[in-house]
Amino acid sequence: MKFLSKPETAVVVQLVVVLTASSLFANQGALRPEAIRKIQSSFKMDGHTRAMYNSITNNDISSLALNRDIVKQHNKLYSHKIKAKGITNQSKSGRCWLFAGLNVIRPAVIKKHNLKGFEFSQNYLAFWDKMEKANTFLEYIIEFRKRDILDREMEFVLRKPLPDGGYWENVVNLVEKYGAVPKEIMPETNSSGNTSLMNALISRKLRVDAVRLRKMAKEKKPVKKLHAEKTKMLTDTYKMLVMNLGEPPKEFQWRFEDANSVVSELKSYTPKKFYEEFIGVDLGEYVDIFNDPSKEYGKHYQVAMTKNLYDGDHIHFANVRIETLKQIALKAVLDDEPLWFACDVGKDQSREHGIMAMGMFDYDSIYGTDMEMTKAQRSLFRESVPNHAMVFIGVDVRDDKPVKWLVENSWGKDKGSEGLWALYDSWFDTNVYSIIVKKKYVPEEVLKIFEQPVIKRPAWDPMWSFVR
Repeated sequence: MKFLSKPETAVVVQLVVVLTASSLFANQGALRPEAIRKIQSSFKMDGHTRAMYNSITNNDISSLALNRDIVKQHNKLYSHKIKAKGITNQSKSGRCWLFAGLNVIRPAVIKKHNLKGFEFSQNYLAFWDKMEKANTFLEYIIEFRKRDILDREMEFVLRKPLPDGGYWENVVNLVEKYGAVPKEIMPETNSSGNTSLMNALISRKLRVDAVRLRKMAKEKKPVKKLHAEKTKMLTDTYKMLVMNLGEPPKEFQWRFEDANSVVSELKSYTPKKFYEEFIGVDLGEYVDIFNDPSKEYGKHYQVAMTKNLYDGDHIHFANVRIETLKQIALKAVLDDEPLWFACDVGKDQSREHGIMAMGMFDYDSIYGTDMEMTKAQRSLFRESVPNHAMVFIGVDVRDDKPVKWLVENSWGKDKGSEGLWALYDSWFDTNVYSIIVKKKYVPEEVLKIFEQPVIKRPAWDPMWSFVR
């Protein structure tokens, strides 16, 4: 039998004390029987609770919480409307950013060529968005080849190799590189409007490719060899995308009928020539104005890993107070300029009535609790993020102040008020995060923010959620 020396005994005693203290501390946080009894005894099935219990267990909660006063007082009158023709439908896909981006440009095209209506092929640009994202994913795998597989950025890349989401800068980069085509040249397919399985299968293939690239890197293969292998891998991605979305045209012939029933001559275009000659909107004239109260105002921010093209642009924005952002938005809309905006669409909005208004659903009264948070708190604690993009096409102004905004959505005519929404001004303050607007509507002091060096934010910043 071996007896411990005094120093060894002291070490053992200290270890036992540490483990005991750790165990006690862990137990302090456990949901213990006495705490459960206390919680249960605090619950009272009073008249209100019983009524809510009976209602909630037999009905949809949002239907019970709908604020009837808001619906009753609502009207569809606007002091100013922008002429917009046709409601688009992104179906079961996360392409709102792309639909909204193209819908901003569309009215100018209709006006320029006196058209009855016009719609871009969202599928065409979505195809190249997927190709570019696949390339960016594999490039990150090569770039991070020496990192631990549990490195935070590495884990972030692997989580979603081929997301649907995107942002305005992504629209700009796609159009500048690939141009655009009319909808009939590359129409929607089943997979373009229902992307989940296509994304999952291509993502699986991309992860297989990632395994191969990591193995090559471990075998000390030169980076040039990894890039050559990546190009081969992307041929499979292209094939899978073509089988789901159709093959994008390199050149096409097209003609149109204007509002006076005059048919144009048949012309040949490449997608880039079509955008340059037929569309002609300068996307470089737009800037991104943000309201994120969790960050310092008057600063220029950039969020990492938000580019879809590996050689493209990450999202970057000037962060301003909501009052400043709203004044810019009002000035643009009153000048007949459709406005791309990003918001948290999941809060206080009714698809049935086409209304976005604070207090649209009174959940606090149903549960008898307080769920209030500031906009900054909701952002930082992941309660609210910009998760949908739409277009402002009108505003109702009274006493020089906006009361509600007319919104063109991309959820089809069956939702909202035939595809349109009324966004009330208090909802704007709380749930609108960003607008994309031409520089001519932005005050000089705000434009100067873009001259500042960017403050780089990591990929897990709450504002990145929109791109996923």
